[in-house]
Amino acid sequence: MSDTVANETVDDGTGGSDFIRDIVRQDLAAGRCQSVVTRFPPEPNGYLHIGHAKSICLNFGVAGEFDGRCHLRFDDTNPMREEQEFIEAIKQDVRWLGFDWGEHLHFASDNFEQLYQWAEELISAGKAYVDDLPVEEMRAYRGTVTEAGRNSPYRDRGVAENLDLFRRMRAGEFPDGARVLRAKIDMSAGNMNLRDPVLYRILHAEHPRTGQEWSIYPNYDFAHGQSDAIEGVTHSLCTLEFADHRPLYDWLLENLDVPARPRQYEFARLNLSHTALSKRRLTQLVAEGCVDGWDDPRLPTLSGLRRRGVPAAAVRDFISRLAISKSDGLVEMAMLEHCIREMLNLDAPRRMAVLRPLKVVIENYPADESEMLTAQNHPGNADMGSREVPFSRELYIERDDFMEDPPRKFFRLGPGREVRLRYAYFITCQEVIKDAGGEVVELRCTYDPATRGGNAPDGRKVKGTIHWLSSAHAAAAEVRLYDKLFNSEVPATGDDFLSDLNPNSLEVVTQAWLEPGLAAMPPGQTVQFERLGYFCRDQGGHPASGSDALVFNRTLGLRDSWAKLQSKA
Repeated sequence: MSDTVANETVDDGTGGSDFIRDIVRQDLAAGRCQSVVTRFPPEPNGYLHIGHAKSICLNFGVAGEFDGRCHLRFDDTNPMREEQEFIEAIKQDVRWLGFDWGEHLHFASDNFEQLYQWAEELISAGKAYVDDLPVEEMRAYRGTVTEAGRNSPYRDRGVAENLDLFRRMRAGEFPDGARVLRAKIDMSAGNMNLRDPVLYRILHAEHPRTGQEWSIYPNYDFAHGQSDAIEGVTHSLCTLEFADHRPLYDWLLENLDVPARPRQYEFARLNLSHTALSKRRLTQLVAEGCVDGWDDPRLPTLSGLRRRGVPAAAVRDFISRLAISKSDGLVEMAMLEHCIREMLNLDAPRRMAVLRPLKVVIENYPADESEMLTAQNHPGNADMGSREVPFSRELYIERDDFMEDPPRKFFRLGPGREVRLRYAYFITCQEVIKDAGGEVVELRCTYDPATRGGNAPDGRKVKGTIHWLSSAHAAAAEVRLYDKLFNSEVPATGDDFLSDLNPNSLEVVTQAWLEPGLAAMPPGQTVQFERLGYFCRDQGGHPASGSDALVFNRTLGLRDSWAKLQSKA
């Protein structure tokens, strides 16, 4: 199994101990399996999110740690909701995370004929029957968690009649929903999943891979365990919501002549604050236009995280810090953000950008001249080298870096104040120019030529250092500032789900300015805009700007000491 992507060695968080790995070790030691085979089994009806990343890292990680293999299998049993787009996106996301399934790419639809034969085997053994009850009546017959169900009036059909009806269902003789195939287990079982569950339903729909070959499709519960057995999966690792399905998983394997006997084990899913990790809810957000597609950087989808500039290694690091347990809990978004910042702080090159520009004119700098100044690519890593940035008479600085009447702890620019321009010179504000409405539109400053590079030969100190750009050389860009998608730590789950959306989750800055070299940066690369945060060049432009526009997405902001002081005021 390959464990590299883009020349990056994968750290999947393996090597530790948890109850899953303890089970695997025990199974190997006891000879219950000779090698470890796991699988990641997504349904191709949407894009993967960071919750799926936990399962991906666990399944591929366990397989890699024990010198086994992990399969990628698409459980494509519902053609009404599945698309080739989702299949390709899922494969891309798994590869982006750094994992490779090699030759073991599988589809439940590969097994449709075998699954059908096993269904007939159950019918012939008197363990399955064709039921004509309408959906609502079937639900009523099923009972409740406190009341036993009732047998369907069709439960005692003979084997010959059931086989005849099932074969006619396959032949397409009946309309959608007219009949289903049910397992004959126990309508009084305490586990509702054992009350004669549906195995097959009639569905006249074209399948992405099998076309119109089938008029009936197996339910997930019927296809999943048997597909595991066909592939020789030894450890079927699922999230806790499948724990109640395990008795049915086991019943089917015990009552069919399957080639292997996989075992299912459940672990707690990932619950992340301020977002939704429900495919149904994510689909709703996309379908209702609340976000700009499945790869919107506000979404917790892996494609959204990638478009936002989050490194795959940071996602793997985050997952490796999570407990593999049987107890549900809520993980703070801040933990994910910490892992991202930690990774980007080490690897992201530094650049300068001005998002809310204020014009500065250096009155004693020649109007017709400019020069190139040396700037470090990373102040903590000399191996990343340096770059040249242009300096001229007219500059842009951040509007927030000037206050006309600054308080005591504001160490940036103000009337009569001297600050350091990073990598450049000391400047002093001499005059403030305002428009007719009283808004500051320009600062007139002077510079000290002796402080080139940002140091004064006379040893004088300044407390403030700000970034800047030469207005004549800066590249215009659109910058998108993303925030949490939901206001609440735990978003609402009912009909008021959308009312919890954060109306300020996206701010579009249409007239930002960047270092000229950023215009040549390839899409997908993440940099730190000094003093502003981490930003990634967008991979696809923006409908309002055109695909050729220079667009950057904010990955995460930096901690701002002044903003922190303000918040405490």
